[in-house]
Order: sequence, then C-alpha cells, then structure tokens
Amino acid sequence: MNPRVKVLLAGRLSYGVGLHLQKTLSDHHHKHLTKSANTLVLLEHEPVYTVGIRKGVYTEADEKKLRSLGADFWKTNRGGLITFHGPGQLVAYPILDLKQFRTSIKWYIRQVEHTVIRVCAELGIKAMTSPHTGVWVGDRKICAIGVHGSRYITTHGLALNCNINLGWFEHIVPCGIEGKGVTSISKELGTDITVDDVIPIFRSAFSEHFECELINYSSSEASQLLRDAHNVLRI
Repeated sequence: MNPRVKVLLAGRLSYGVGLHLQKTLSDHHHKHLTKSANTLVLLEHEPVYTVGIRKGVYTEADEKKLRSLGADFWKTNRGGLITFHGPGQLVAYPILDLKQFRTSIKWYIRQVEHTVIRVCAELGIKAMTSPHTGVWVGDRKICAIGVHGSRYITTHGLALNCNINLGWFEHIVPCGIEGKGVTSISKELGTDITVDDVIPIFRSAFSEHFECELINYSSSEASQLLRDAHNVLRI
C-alpha cells in the first residue's frame, strides 16, 4: 500500500513560523507520537533571505543591508548557501519519514527534482538538473532546493518561482553560484502564473513521483497546527 501524506495548505507565513511548524511536525515523527503523519506543507513566505549550513562569509553588515531592503534574515540547518523566499514563490516542505519510502537522502532529493521538472513540463517549460543544486531552465534557476535529514526524517525542501519579484535576487549571489541567473514560471511563459495556479499541478506530480496518496488535513487540524506555530513566537 502506498504511504499517505497529509497536505497542509499554510497560506503566507513568516519564515520563523514556518520553522516552528516544521519542528512540530518532525518532532511528531522523532518522538513517535500517535498523531505523527507524513506532511507536505505548501506555503508562501514573507520576504526573507536564508542561509544554509554552507554559510560562506555573511557579515553583520551584509545582514543589515539585506534587512534594510524590507526582508527578514535567517540562518538555518538546511543544505546550500544563501537564497530568497517571498510572495509569488511556492515553498514546499515535505516532512517525511523516509523509512516509509526509501532510506536514501540522494533518492529523496532526486524525487524532489523530478517532481519540479514534471511541474515545469506540464506548464510547457523544459527544465532540468545540473551539476549545481536546484532545477534550471538553461542557466537560469527556477527552483532552489535545500533539505535537511535527521534519522531519515526530512525538513526544509524547495522553493519554486511562480510570479515572484525577481528583483529580490539582485542583491545576492543566489545559492552562491556566480554567473548564473534566476527565472520564474511567469517569466518563462510570458504570462502571470500564481502559486495557486501551480499547487494542483505540484500535488499531482508529487503524488506520482513519491508514489503516495495525498489527503488534506482537516480544517480544525490545520488551524491548530498553524495557531501553535504562531503562538511559539509570541511566548
């Protein structure tokens, strides 16, 4: 029987709330709670620059400069270097117990890549992988990927540019890759494609490549999870 993955449509969240939500869901697996469930969180973030475990050199002055643009700044435990998240970008956080799928982080990342490539293909965009991380259209990154695994429980995930303002990326070297650009689904197609337009396509591709059944969280469950994530920041 294919594993079940519950979908949480989280709307637009600050990055801090998103982190607490991921921790809550991953803790359910690590602590073997009865309510633990594989979860696919789909959301947009408020403007934020994030740095992964390969931090490079980001001084306090760099952080201050980026914050002055109106974005938040966070250091995280995901893979990769600096990137940007913001409105118009579909962020997906699969919180999965890979022991129910395949105990291989390499396999997991490959499935994430194939999922995004399939989404792009469904929209008429030829996307591919490269020696660099993420998914690309030519030499332009359309999707950033940065994951974390702990005892085969996954957190973090991917950020697919739908109709995001690409100007935010001009202030950084995205993912630390010199000489490359960024793009979006809307830019490639020359028409406005929103996150809401892409979510159904993404869900279908994810279900296919991870060979899983997707079911929605109930409205009460979803509301409680989001309420708890917000409340942690208020304490």
